[in-house]
Amino acid sequence: MPRSWVPTAAGYAAMAIGVLDILRAVLPAFRRSRVGELAGFLPGTFTSLAQAASLVLGVLIVMLAHGLRRRKKRAWRAVMVLLPLSVLTEFLHSHHPFTAILTTPVVALLVARQREFYALSDPRTRWRALWNLLVLGVLDIGIGWLVVNAHSRATIGDPSAGERLQHVLLGLVGMEGPVRYSSERTADLVFYSLLGLGALTAVTTLYLALRPERPAAELDPRQEETVRELLARHGARDSLGYFALRRDKSVVFSPTGKAVIAYRVVSGVMLASGDPIGDVEAWPGAIRRFMEEAERHAWVPAVIGCSETGGEVWTREGRLSALEIGDEAVVDVAAFTLEGRMMRNVRQMVNRVERAGYTCLVRRVGDLTEAEKDRIRYAADSWRGTDTERGFSMALGRFGDPADAECVVVTAHRPAGATGSTAEAEEGGGGGATEGEAGPGEDIHAVLHFVPWGRNGISLDLMRRDPAADPGLNDLLIVKALQAAPALGVNMVSLNFAMFRAALARGERLGAGPILRAWYGLLVFLSRWFQIESLYRFNAKFHPLWKPRFLVYPAARDLPRIGVSALQAEAFISLCLPGIASRRLRNLRPASPRTSRTP
Repeated sequence: MPRSWVPTAAGYAAMAIGVLDILRAVLPAFRRSRVGELAGFLPGTFTSLAQAASLVLGVLIVMLAHGLRRRKKRAWRAVMVLLPLSVLTEFLHSHHPFTAILTTPVVALLVARQREFYALSDPRTRWRALWNLLVLGVLDIGIGWLVVNAHSRATIGDPSAGERLQHVLLGLVGMEGPVRYSSERTADLVFYSLLGLGALTAVTTLYLALRPERPAAELDPRQEETVRELLARHGARDSLGYFALRRDKSVVFSPTGKAVIAYRVVSGVMLASGDPIGDVEAWPGAIRRFMEEAERHAWVPAVIGCSETGGEVWTREGRLSALEIGDEAVVDVAAFTLEGRMMRNVRQMVNRVERAGYTCLVRRVGDLTEAEKDRIRYAADSWRGTDTERGFSMALGRFGDPADAECVVVTAHRPAGATGSTAEAEEGGGGGATEGEAGPGEDIHAVLHFVPWGRNGISLDLMRRDPAADPGLNDLLIVKALQAAPALGVNMVSLNFAMFRAALARGERLGAGPILRAWYGLLVFLSRWFQIESLYRFNAKFHPLWKPRFLVYPAARDLPRIGVSALQAEAFISLCLPGIASRRLRNLRPASPRTSRTP
């Protein structure tokens, strides 16, 4: 069903009205008109209050404009109150007809198309109160500075920048500052404008702090148990299925309860990952429930990393479009070998690292002691490249949880007293301990963590190594994991996800066209900041099967917004306050997506 243009047009019109209100209250030039001279006959305090009210109303309308574009019911109700007040205050102090001319049809349109503003409020937490305080606080200081300096001709003397800033800060809390004005009306206008801004910030922050809290996303124990039951029966269908057990995701079930979709809402995008979990016949019901929930809240529905089968069902049932975004590297354990010319580089790297004294242990997490879990957790956390926990679609977000006993962990060890590089080891010969002999006296230098993929597969969750460790250590870990897989009953191993793998592979071939070459060059350029080319080449060394993964989206115009939301969900960009993400994931550390570090 095509979306109506009314909410978007109303949102932009409301923003224009709010900006005009702000400019008219801040800049004297916007208030000069013949009729405006009549305001001089009104009491000065009254007109100053009206101008201050215009400023506050303008800020509120601008804040609500985004909610109108997203069809939010509460935003519609608030704007229907604020727009008439904006017109009233406009006549009280500036008498300029433009705002009234613009506002009247907007109000009429909002009344006539009321039913198009149906969306419920987004899930929320009280952290938004702090975010509101800081953002509005900065905005208040900026607008207050403009208010004070816009009336510099009426000041007594020449107050310094520090005195002007002090006047703004004191005015926001209702106190007189050091700046003095020759006109009592100007002094009242500045005072009430600053006081109104400060009161607006205080009231909205208090409201957000005291309203009932509802987590932004949470997988409760009962839901988790149900998802685990579905994974036990149908988990082999998708290597990303186990990542639905992240506890900072929400879930929506099909009417029969035989299928489930895990998602998180990020910046107005309802973002799911992988395929629905459960019986394929129940997928359409879960997808319809997903789309209904997105419609109720006016969220943009999107799926990242679904398989070809999942993409076909999503596009058919949700009337969505699909775009191939890369390939997943899956290694067939039975076909893997280090023999042959094609594996020469990997074989040489593994032998070189082993001669340097490194050994590996491959174990189920359930077989680890608590002390070993703590050592691995501490080591992996200390090697994290950033302070931000990354991951959403291909990261579990925790390690060592008793519920994840079937996960597999691979660790690289080296005797604590061992020194020297791999080159020195080649000159001095081998002598490292054999696999399985690492003991408590040896340091951990790298960690791989795999989650179950059905009964006979594992999927890479975390890959970290000590930055000071020898190159090739991740090669050794993956090779040892593949070699130990048969003993663990594993026949398929999912490795990293390579974004735009096909474009990278084709773009470097002889005969590639100019468009493909340009796209290849852009991907190589972006690889300076995102691990695009390096992950592709690292995966390709193991000659995996390439399984295409898709992005499912409603319309091309939504792709930029979905892209930003996906980067936020994976924590490659952060638009929240420091500490909010860590609080939200306080029970989920250490976390890292498959793409978190250069191999």
